[in-house]
Amino acid sequence: MRSRLLPLLLILLAGVLLALGFPLAVSQAAAEQQRVVVDRIDDTARFASLAQFVTAPSEPGERRATLQSELERYHDLYGIRAGVFYRDGRAMAAAPGRWRVPGKDEGDGEGARAFAEALAGRRSHDPPQVWPWQEGRIAVASPVIRDGDVAAVVLTDSPTGQMRSRILKGWLAIAAGEAAAMLLAVGAALRLTGWVLRPVRTLDRATHEIATGQFASRVAASGGPPELRSLARHFNEMADHVEGALEQQRAFVADASHQLRNPLSALLLRIEVLGLELPEGNEEMASVRAEGKRLARVLDDLLDLALAEHADAAHVTLTDVGALAAERVASWLPVAERKGVALRAAGQTAATGWADPVALSSALDAVVDNALKFTPEGGEVTVTVTAEGEWVTVETADGGDGLTPEEMERVGDRFWRSGRHQNISGSGLGLSITRALLEAGGARLTFAQGEPRGLRVLITLPRNAPDAV
Repeated sequence: MRSRLLPLLLILLAGVLLALGFPLAVSQAAAEQQRVVVDRIDDTARFASLAQFVTAPSEPGERRATLQSELERYHDLYGIRAGVFYRDGRAMAAAPGRWRVPGKDEGDGEGARAFAEALAGRRSHDPPQVWPWQEGRIAVASPVIRDGDVAAVVLTDSPTGQMRSRILKGWLAIAAGEAAAMLLAVGAALRLTGWVLRPVRTLDRATHEIATGQFASRVAASGGPPELRSLARHFNEMADHVEGALEQQRAFVADASHQLRNPLSALLLRIEVLGLELPEGNEEMASVRAEGKRLARVLDDLLDLALAEHADAAHVTLTDVGALAAERVASWLPVAERKGVALRAAGQTAATGWADPVALSSALDAVVDNALKFTPEGGEVTVTVTAEGEWVTVETADGGDGLTPEEMERVGDRFWRSGRHQNISGSGLGLSITRALLEAGGARLTFAQGEPRGLRVLITLPRNAPDAV
């Protein structure tokens, strides 16, 4: 979730910074050019005041020489072309000396425009903005007023190299500030998303733990926004109610199984006493005995399932899974021989994994017993141990008829048995008990179709130590 939220925040922050940076850059460029224009206006006003006292063009005079000297010194010092021109375009004084009023057809339309505006008796308008990538010049003109009329025009034509350089430096400073602000924004976004999502991750972890059977998991409602803290409190309340309901259900199943065993045992005893008075081999009495024993097994399995689901965390240790599987196969060999089924161990003889040895032994017994039940005489049951990557797998493959795809979806459910196997003894709880025992220790129980027939039951255990170990 952080990988989706963080880019969104960064895009929004970048948009805000760019929205602020672009106007700031434009304003900085405009301010820099305005400073140059104001300086040129002051210069033209000073030259205009000197030009007011210059006499007719035919009179050389000291004042004309002073004006020419000022313009030349100005040009030498700043590199700015400047001149005072009569209305007809003749030069009163200019620096450099050959510079003349630009014409509209000479590629300097701004200079011609500024001169025309000054002839109309007003200072020229501000020139268009010059950007760092342009090679433009700035032309500023002011009228020389004598006896209430425009006698001449002062025109300056400034290069923009230094100004564009200052604008570029200002933009670099703005870009550096934007970059620094973006770095700060990234850091703030990381802290913000971490602060917001930390409770979400905690909730997700607790939800997963409860979904996998760790009903004691809770969330510490101490961090994050108030809404998430409130959600954490409500989550804990929900988890308390769910755990309480499950505890009541487990307690009911355990108590009911336990309370029913005593009267059932008494009932079976009376059936045996009654059977002494009936002829040997009475079919009805044999059926009653079989159903009574089946009911006793169901009650025992219910009690085992309740205890398995109610058990505390398993005592997980590093276990030689290969050796344990071989031991359980050896213990079931007499049963397999009586049924005429070949039972053998295969795969790796030494493969370690983290498991509760008692729970794993019980699970292997249940799985092998189930496989022997459904494998016909002359068939084969193979228990294979494989260690690969981070997991150890114990696969039990039988030689029975297997299950249909629809039945595969239900295998392992409580009390479920295939309609084709109702004649085989069992309560339908064995695999449910096995799954509960394995999941308490961090293992998994899965099922797959056998090749070419039968059912494969896979017990998967971690090779690395669980976090809780």
